[in-house]
Amino acid sequence: MSPHHQPPYDYLIVGAGLFGSVFAHEALQRGFKCLVIDKRKHTGGNIYSTLTEGINLHTYGPHIFHTNNKGIWDYVNRFASFNHYVHSPVANYKGRLYNLPFNMNTFYQMWGTLTPQQAVQHIDRQIATLNIGEPANLEEQALKLIGTDIYETLIKGYTEKQWGKACRELPAFIIKRLPVRYTFDNNYFDDRYQGIPIGGYNTIIAGLLTGMEVRTNTDFFSDRSFWLRQSRRIVFTGKIDAWFGYSLGELEYRTLRFEHELLHTENYQGIAQMNYTDAEVPFTRIIEHKHFEFGRQPVTVITREYSAAWSKGSEPYYPVNDDKNSKLFRQYRAMADAEHNVIFGGRLAEYRYYDMHQVIASALTAVKKEFDL
Repeated sequence: MSPHHQPPYDYLIVGAGLFGSVFAHEALQRGFKCLVIDKRKHTGGNIYSTLTEGINLHTYGPHIFHTNNKGIWDYVNRFASFNHYVHSPVANYKGRLYNLPFNMNTFYQMWGTLTPQQAVQHIDRQIATLNIGEPANLEEQALKLIGTDIYETLIKGYTEKQWGKACRELPAFIIKRLPVRYTFDNNYFDDRYQGIPIGGYNTIIAGLLTGMEVRTNTDFFSDRSFWLRQSRRIVFTGKIDAWFGYSLGELEYRTLRFEHELLHTENYQGIAQMNYTDAEVPFTRIIEHKHFEFGRQPVTVITREYSAAWSKGSEPYYPVNDDKNSKLFRQYRAMADAEHNVIFGGRLAEYRYYDMHQVIASALTAVKKEFDL
C-alpha cells in the first residue's frame, strides 16, 4: 500500500456471521468506520433463517442458544428476547424411540430398568465383559463409557453417518465424554441459560449490524488486491487455509446437505429434532422447525440432514480435528500470527467447532485485545 494512500475504512470485516457481526458492532460503537462483506446473499452466516409460512426455518441446520456465561446471555438479550425452548431430542432406531441425552428414560426404554442402581448395574456388567484398557479408537472409547447396547443402538450408526468413517477408524477423543444421567432429565444441555430468539436469529444479526455498511454477494477472493486496499485492518472469518492460498495443503471438513420440505399437516413428528441412529437410514436427523418456537401454524416445515465429505465448492461445517489436520492448522496459525494487519477469528479461521456463545465470547475477546488493552 502506498504511504500516501488513505484507505476509506478502518476495518474490513470479511464474513457477516456471528464473529464478524459482533466485532463490527463493537468497532462501530467505538467510532471506527467499518465495512462488512459476505460472499453469501445474506448476513448471519450459518445462523441465518428464512421465513416459510410463518415458520422460521433454520436454513443451515438447527441452532439452539445455550450458555452458562451470564455476560454472554445478557449480551445477546440486548438484541433479541428469547423464548423458553428446552432442547430435548429423541432418537429413532429402526422405529423405536429413545430419549436423549442418555438418562433414566433412555435406560427404561432400552431395558425396562426402574432405578438408577439397576441402570448402573446393567451398564457396568456390559463394560466388564469387554476388557478394554486404554481405548484406541472411538468405538472402544464409547463402549468403555456406556456399554454395548447404547453404543450399538444410539451411537454407532449415527456417528458413522456423521463422519463417513467406521467408529474403529475415528480417534477416541471425539467422544471422550458422553452425557449420561441417572435422572429422568431430557434436557440436552446443562447450561443455565437456553432458548431460541423470538423472531429468529436474523433479529440478533440485524441488531448487531444496525448502522453498518454491509455488502452481500461479495467475495473477498474475487478481487483480493482491491479489498486489501480498503481498510487499515482486516477481520477475516473465512477458512484460514484459503487466506494463504492453501500453500501448505487443504484442511479437511465434513459438510452437510439439507432437504427442506413443506408439509400440509400441522404436526409431523411432535418434536424439533429426531435423530436417526441406524445406518440404514441415509440422513442423520429430521428437524421440524416450528417446534423451536411452539408454532401453531396449519402447516409444517421439516428438514432432512445428510452428512457428506467436503470438497471445494461445498460449505465447510465441521472441522476434522484429527492429528494430521491439527498439525496443519498449527502451521497456518503460526503464519496467521505473523499477519500484523489481520485479525483471524470464528469457526473457519480458528478451525474449531464453536457453539454460538463460544463464537461471541471469542469475538469479544478479540475486541478487548484490539481496543481495550
